[in-house]
Amino acid sequence: MIDKIIKEIASYDKVLILGFGREGKSTYNLIRKYLKDKFLYIADLNTKLLDNNSYLCDDKNLEVILGDNYLDNLGEYDLIIKAPGVNFKNVEYESFQDKITYQSDLFLKYADCMTIGVTGTKGKSTTSSLINYILSNTMDNVIFVGNIGIPIFDKIEEMNSKSIVVIELGVHQLQFIKSSPKISILLNLYEEHLDLYKSYDVYKNSKLNIFKYQKDRDYKIWGLDSVDSYNSFVDGPNTYTFSTDLDKVKNGVFIDSNGLYLVKDNNKELIYSKSRTRKLLGDHNLYNIAASLCVCDILGVPCDRVLDLIDEFNPLEHRMEYVGKYKEIDFYNDSIATIPEAAINCLKSISNAETFIVGGMDRGVDLSTLINYLKTSNIKTCICLKDTGYMIADELNKLNSNIKTIKVNDMEEAVREAYLNTTSGMACVLSPAAASYNVYKNFEERGKDYKNWIEKLSK
Repeated sequence: MIDKIIKEIASYDKVLILGFGREGKSTYNLIRKYLKDKFLYIADLNTKLLDNNSYLCDDKNLEVILGDNYLDNLGEYDLIIKAPGVNFKNVEYESFQDKITYQSDLFLKYADCMTIGVTGTKGKSTTSSLINYILSNTMDNVIFVGNIGIPIFDKIEEMNSKSIVVIELGVHQLQFIKSSPKISILLNLYEEHLDLYKSYDVYKNSKLNIFKYQKDRDYKIWGLDSVDSYNSFVDGPNTYTFSTDLDKVKNGVFIDSNGLYLVKDNNKELIYSKSRTRKLLGDHNLYNIAASLCVCDILGVPCDRVLDLIDEFNPLEHRMEYVGKYKEIDFYNDSIATIPEAAINCLKSISNAETFIVGGMDRGVDLSTLINYLKTSNIKTCICLKDTGYMIADELNKLNSNIKTIKVNDMEEAVREAYLNTTSGMACVLSPAAASYNVYKNFEERGKDYKNWIEKLSK
């Protein structure tokens, strides 16, 4: 597998590593291990990149392009290995898009093992982590990589033909892909990343690329309860679906108020009861469980070995994470919620939610669904961060809502207001329904800041 990837990279004259974050460094390290004398190019926005990576200055077979013009003249290269974090919204890439690849693309092109790819607007980290947890406890040689924060090339030397590789695939790893996983999962499709793509259609079609290059014996697992996912659905052999509508599930998992049913040949069997005690709170996580059960059925993992593993699986940090009880208030961190639908799912799942911290970068996403939900919810106080939080506050005030709205300048002020406005025994929930980039580097940084102020202000 590695030999074929290295041989392909070696066959190109001008090879560019585009973006030198975690994945770009991983790409450089693998190439340099096997192609010490190959001349390479690195391009990155960060003008101080060499200060923090001084070893690059000793590489005589390297040219580095830094600064605002790092995306100029991309068509001059023969192969562009793009990192997911590089924004192509304003790049006219059509004339050279065939030259663009990713770690995920090169790996999937030559992988001779079982590959399981997970994507979707929401839930992909939880689902891929749950699949990895189940398979790691029931099968051998399971490796977890991708958008979860582990570059594929960091683990590729551990892989062989008997490996099972679970890959979380963000849209930034799918836009220009030319290969697909053997088991491809699409959880849902919603408006997201409108600040990073030329249009929502470009974003949506990039997600759908996870299926585009599958072979006849490969498997599709398709969630059908989001409108755009259902409207994009293409049936075929080896297709599993999951939905709350039984008519949409010929083969797969049906979800109702009792739990999850495995559907095969028009027969359905309850395999996961909703009455079970699980750590993954919320009905929305039943979809993530459903996708995982489809994978287990494909791979022949017996259900009786899976159920306890699902129950004991801990939610990931920043995903409806229970921070703890401070001053008799339950605090939840759902910083991952960057769209209204995710925030709504979170609030529905936390029965004692009374105070809601919302807001972040305005990316043009429609907020009306969240505003309409709040009008009929049990939320008493909305603590509103810039920029979208202010927009939500203004709309709720126009509607003469009974919800108290408080505009704040930062997370410290938000948590202070939470302590002042949340009743003892009730919960405060951070579920921003927006990206974090107007203040923070990412949602993880936002969630950590929230938890830090909860602890500091509790003393």
